[in-house]
Amino acid sequence: MKVKDMMHKGVDWVSPDTPITEIAKLMQGRDIGCIPIGQNDRLIGMVTDRDLVCKGLASKDFNSARTTARDVMTEGIHCCREDDDLAKAVHHMETLQVRRLPVINKSKRMVGMISLGDVGQFAGADLVSQCVKSVSAHHH
Repeated sequence: MKVKDMMHKGVDWVSPDTPITEIAKLMQGRDIGCIPIGQNDRLIGMVTDRDLVCKGLASKDFNSARTTARDVMTEGIHCCREDDDLAKAVHHMETLQVRRLPVINKSKRMVGMISLGDVGQFAGADLVSQCVKSVSAHHH
């Protein structure tokens, strides 16, 4: 099975200057936990719901009116390709200890997002439980 068979298609990304209040509303409205950040037609980072809390709300000088995606995002982006084998993508998540990956096509355009939850609906339980263990390990 390929990544494109189970990814969320048509994921939006926002600019690094986007206020985090707007990002939080996007996450709430779409029931998602992360938003990719792009600039000049390239993905440059990711903001997760955890970033909003740990790097935003919990920071000393937090100001919701002034804090932008750039202030809280995790820089550098890891992706998988839409034609990657599912096991390869899951292994990639495991290695990086992440729960979600943006999906790009051959011309390096973002075409979707894949999460462990998506994989869990289609893949064997073994593949997912093995990955969840390693992804969750660093949160204890």
